[in-house]
Amino acid sequence: MILLYYPKLTRPKNRRFPLSVMALAAVLEGREKYEIVDGNLDPDPDATLARLIETNPVELVGVSVMPGPQMISAMKSCKAIRARYPGLPIVWGGYFPSVYGDATLNAKYVDYAVRGQGENTLLELIDAIRGKRDFNKIAGLSYKDAFGMRVHNPERPMQGPDAFPWSPFERLHVQSYLRPSYFGKRTGAHQASIGCPFQCSFCAVHEAYGSQQKMESPKRTEAVLRHLVQNYGMDGVQFYDMNFFMREDHTRELMERLEPLGLHWWCEGRIDAICRYSDETLEWIRRAGCTMIFFGAESGSDRVLKEMKKGITTEQTLEVAKRLRRLNIIPEFSFVVGNPRDPEEDTRETIAFVRKIKQLNPISEIIVQHYTPVPNRGKMYGGIDGKVSFPATLEEWANPQWYNFTIRVNPSMPWLKPKTRKLIDNFETVVGSRWPTVQDIQAGKWSRGLLKALSSWRYLTGIYTAPAELRLAQDWIRLRRPKVESI
Repeated sequence: MILLYYPKLTRPKNRRFPLSVMALAAVLEGREKYEIVDGNLDPDPDATLARLIETNPVELVGVSVMPGPQMISAMKSCKAIRARYPGLPIVWGGYFPSVYGDATLNAKYVDYAVRGQGENTLLELIDAIRGKRDFNKIAGLSYKDAFGMRVHNPERPMQGPDAFPWSPFERLHVQSYLRPSYFGKRTGAHQASIGCPFQCSFCAVHEAYGSQQKMESPKRTEAVLRHLVQNYGMDGVQFYDMNFFMREDHTRELMERLEPLGLHWWCEGRIDAICRYSDETLEWIRRAGCTMIFFGAESGSDRVLKEMKKGITTEQTLEVAKRLRRLNIIPEFSFVVGNPRDPEEDTRETIAFVRKIKQLNPISEIIVQHYTPVPNRGKMYGGIDGKVSFPATLEEWANPQWYNFTIRVNPSMPWLKPKTRKLIDNFETVVGSRWPTVQDIQAGKWSRGLLKALSSWRYLTGIYTAPAELRLAQDWIRLRRPKVESI
């Protein structure tokens, strides 16, 4: 038996399909006996894993790991498995081991790391464990050899979603994953592509998946979603693609296929792509049920955007804000503030730019994050080489300093003065109180009104210093914060 483990990542109310292990399950279906253990659904996943190992001839435990809370959960579970079943192979896959492969293999309780797309790598690894294949010939695999040395095999070429079977939804209790949200009473999740063709210097997606994006065919996307609508009553969906809108012809066909499904949905998009789209295509996006689009706006400075290799301009961001206002689609703009080359100026320009966006389109949602570098490419950017030394072990990544780094919550960066960091955090508190996110479906009119009343004078005057009253009010109301929703 193969165990596929998805460690706890989020709060129960925010639970969505464990898409990464479902993709692996799809290629195992019909050829291997397997079980999925989801720590977001199972109240005691460690006990479940132990029971399955005790009652079945388990050959491998595959663990999907994102940085932050899921890594902490994975560490705890894998330590317990290794202590109790020392000979059982443990393999980590997903974003964290794809980017931090050496740190992953430095853990005594991790034997293999799968980098990038893992479906075929997993199948070949199973064969190797059975003695049918050489480990050193498996593309995308990192492992420790007989002498304990780390070995990183060549990268595996990426394949599009259509190259693999559908996720076996029947192996899950689907209704447990269709949760209430702003987008529907039974909101699901889907990923219609893999990878990203862009080279943004602060992002590690290209480190993990290369510089390509492979799209699912519109016909298949429609078929999967129709299956979930008709068989499970799904009425909303969040698309977890890096860039949902890549080609206008692809988008147009997909929108025409989605419109009859009656879904309301959220996705991530590129600002420059939406700028290129015709008014007719944007209207189709609205008709197909698009409610909100997340954009990486990143900075209010064109100079910084160029340094980031972002490929957009501030003028394009303002254009998107104006165009989506006419369609009543909510743009969700994310900014990574505190660029290491000149963090003070970047912060000032970005705050002024956010205010300009809000003037053009008041329903725009704003997410403010601290700039944090990524390994390799991050070291070569913004003069930070030598200032940041990334952890070499999982235990180091789990300590408070690096945990905060991975989730971009108050990270301690050597180039960011405490005064500037406080300004970023205080501005985020003020703007988030003045316009509480619509995604918080629990917040009532009175609580939103209270936050708006308390914060209006600060936003109007630009006085962001020490907004203790707003933080107290947010904590009392338990206001949802999209940036840290998974914590």
